This record gives sequence, C-alpha cells and structure tokens, in this order.
Amino acid sequence: MLLIWYYLLTFSTALIAVVISIPVVRKIALSQGYVDRPDARKVHHQPIVRIGGVSICLGIVIALAVAYYCGSLSLLPSEAVAKIQWVIFGSLGFFIIGLTDDLLGLSPLLRLVVQAGVSSFVWQAGVRIEFLTFPEVGIVHLGWLSLPITIIWLTGVVNAVNWIDGLDGLASGVCGIAASFIFIVCLFTGQYAAAFVMLALAGSLLGFLYYNFNPAQIFMGDGGSYLIGFMIAGVSIIGLVKSAVATAILVPFLILAVPILDMSAVIALRLYHGKSPFLADKRHLHHRLLRFGLSHRSTVCVIYSLAVWVGSFAIVLVGIPYSLMVVSGATGLLGFTTWQAWRSVQPQS
Repeated sequence: MLLIWYYLLTFSTALIAVVISIPVVRKIALSQGYVDRPDARKVHHQPIVRIGGVSICLGIVIALAVAYYCGSLSLLPSEAVAKIQWVIFGSLGFFIIGLTDDLLGLSPLLRLVVQAGVSSFVWQAGVRIEFLTFPEVGIVHLGWLSLPITIIWLTGVVNAVNWIDGLDGLASGVCGIAASFIFIVCLFTGQYAAAFVMLALAGSLLGFLYYNFNPAQIFMGDGGSYLIGFMIAGVSIIGLVKSAVATAILVPFLILAVPILDMSAVIALRLYHGKSPFLADKRHLHHRLLRFGLSHRSTVCVIYSLAVWVGSFAIVLVGIPYSLMVVSGATGLLGFTTWQAWRSVQPQS
C-alpha cells in the first residue's frame, strides 16, 4: 500500500514540475532564439520553442529525487535500483547529445557515433540484453552479440522516437502511452524500480502534452526525444527483455510498434529509392495520413489509438488479468477514432 502512495507522489510531482517549468523555459528560449523555424518538410507555420526536453528532464529528475528522499527506493532491491540508476545516467547522456544538436547542430553520423558510445558505456555498467527467449526454442544466450544488439536496440528506439516527433503532441502522446503500458507490465511482473521511472516519465509527458498538443506552444526537440527514447529502451531491457518468459521479446516490440515500424518502413523506402536513410522527407505515417485528408488533430488521435491497440496486446502476452477486456476496449477505441477520422474527410452532402 505504501508503494502505491510513492507511485502517486512520483507521477504527480513529475507532472506539476513540468507544467510549472515550461513557461520559464519557453521565455528563456524565446529570448535566446532557440526556436524551430518552418520549412517545406514541417507542418508548423511559425517559429516554435524547441527545447521543451529541458522541462521533461527536470520533471523526471525532480520526481525521482523526491521519491528517493522520501525513502521509496529503500523498499526495492539494491541491484534493481543500481541498474535503474545507470538507465537514468544514460538517459541524461542522450539528453545532452540531443540538446547540443538543438542548440548547435550535429551531423547525423556524429550523433550516431556518440549515441553508440554512450550505449556501450551503459552496456558495460550492466544494462544489457544478455539473452533472448523465443517460443519453441527457449533461452538463447547472446555472448559477444550482446553488445551490438544492445546498442542497436537503444539507438534504434531513440531514433524511432525522434523520427515520429513530426506533429504537435504526437511523440509525447505515443511515448506517454508506451510508458504507461511498460509501467503496467513492470508492476505486474514485480519490476518495481523500473515502474518508478516509467511513472515519472508518464507524468512528465502528460504535463508536457498540455503545452505540446495542437496548436503547440513548445516542442521537445532532440534533447527531449533522445531522453525519452533511451529511458523507454533502457527500462525495457531491465523490466521486459531480460525475462525468461517465452514471449518476453515480443512485449517491448508491441508496446513500441508504432515508432519502430514507422522508422523501419521509412528507412526501407528511402533505400529502395536510392536515397540516404538519414535524408529527411515526408514518408512517415503521419505525413501520409495528412495527405489522405485528415486534420492535424485527427491524425494524432488515430495514431494514439493505434498505439493503445498494439500496446494492449503486450499485456495479453504477459498474462495480466482481464487483459482481453483491455484489447476489446482498445479495438473499439481504434475503430471509433478511425471512423470519426474517415467521416471528417468525406465531402458533405
């Protein structure tokens, strides 16, 4: 029961800290010219502050610090807490990479190299994918493949989150949904330390979404998307992938299916057309829905519903009670949202 109160404290502290800090961060950013300017590939038409990741980072750090000083972490196994600390350190490292890119600009290759370096450091500290469990096969120990697979997972999720950040409220909402599902799975499987981090992230993203939903007053920028992506990917390794359950490998992929499949499809299409995978274009899912005729908000809501739908299957695999009811509700939500979006693009008689 005491742990529940700590969870509520962590969530509410993160939310309040972000809501209070964003006006301050926004004022400073406007005075310094830290804004994202419109261009042919972007959908906004006026400069928007692009360092909202600073507020997200503050919200998470303050919430976890409050939980720590209130003694909540003393209730958890020390080994689990130690690994969570390395995930937090890695997230802060990725946040610095992204914020540097927001302020100064970095080449895609340099960003990728530094990301791989931070991921390797965290792997060395023990946050690693050491084995995978497959149905009908069992546990497969990775050996020396652990390092490259861990790096690919961490950097892949980070860049998937970064690439889906193309519409007001899209990345923050989708990642908030993912963090909520991971929190539920971690709670059910006894990964209580990982659940704390996901709840702090979910609270921060909910507070950020208040300012980021269309029409957005602030963007999270690369600093925010890198922080969020690494935190989700790192906690997934600790709380989901390392489980010996035969379906464990599918759980994080289902929860993160929307950004991962979107990034994979875009890379495949760019390579198919003989273009660099790092070359920005309008091949993402949200761009295609906009071209179909959906409004900005309808597009975001449809993708939210899709994220809830695929994420709900993850809790079925874990065996959480009443999970089939959640899938049924998520299916209904996806169907209703898609129907409403379809109606919005039909000509009025």
